[in-house]
Amino acid sequence: MAQDTVQDMAHTLPPEVTEAHSLADRMPALLLEAQRVAHTVTYGTHGRRRAGPGETFWQFRYFDENDSLSGIDWRRSAGSDHLYVREREWEAAHTVWLWTDLSPSMQFRSALSGTYKDSRAAVLALALCELLIRAGERVGFLGHAPMTGRHATRRLAEILVRESQRGGSLPPAAPLSRFSECILLSDFLEPVAETAKAVETIAAQGVRGHMVQVFDPAEETLPYEGRTEFTDTEGGDRVIAGRAETLRDAYAVRLRDHRDGLNELARRLGWSLFLHHTDRPAGEALLSIHNRLAGLEQSYQFRQPTGRGEQAS
Repeated sequence: MAQDTVQDMAHTLPPEVTEAHSLADRMPALLLEAQRVAHTVTYGTHGRRRAGPGETFWQFRYFDENDSLSGIDWRRSAGSDHLYVREREWEAAHTVWLWTDLSPSMQFRSALSGTYKDSRAAVLALALCELLIRAGERVGFLGHAPMTGRHATRRLAEILVRESQRGGSLPPAAPLSRFSECILLSDFLEPVAETAKAVETIAAQGVRGHMVQVFDPAEETLPYEGRTEFTDTEGGDRVIAGRAETLRDAYAVRLRDHRDGLNELARRLGWSLFLHHTDRPAGEALLSIHNRLAGLEQSYQFRQPTGRGEQAS
């Protein structure tokens, strides 16, 4: 009797509340997965190292005619035929903004993948936060203040659970610092014009960005056959196809046109667009995103975990 009552109460809860509970239930496991995925991406030291004002020694380089004589390191130069300049590392922290689409369309997992789209997006956001915080950067979620310190990833997890109650399909308008970077994780299934309006608002603030399209493999190939019912996860509309396989070609054309629109948007703004399928290892996407973010393609490598777990492609 009590069990039936609990089930009846669950059915009466608003969808956004049950989604939030679902993400909250999954979050401890997602945090552990994010930490594991972050450890598969290794980097030498600071992913954004470059010369500039600071106290930490970075490297020696040859003296050139544009350098001041006072910058010569005479001790290092004494044992060589060349003059050397001591460079320090620029220690100004950078801000990276994250946004994760937690709308109902992200609450999808087909038989071709063992991972929900929102779970994968959350893992990527948390793993990116972990890597960036280790590198001394500030990480913020759109609409929230940037974070630093070793507890930032856990605080981001708490923000994701709260944000799941709102479930917006597009990034919100938020004031961002100029020269910062923004990473948007979504299936980007909204009309391209609506997506463009939201993304252009971010880019207009002088922000460099990256769009990560998280897709279930079934959304890419439409593998269904025979009589199939399709349900709109956000609007609730239902369509029954007598032979789903006959829709495949038209679907592929429409999906290609939609993605071409996203690619054109990214190209026009000088942003990047990544496609990630949830049946692939999260480490692949994390590596690609973080390499582009750091701008040091050769400084990173994907390490294949030993034993059970994801395999590098």
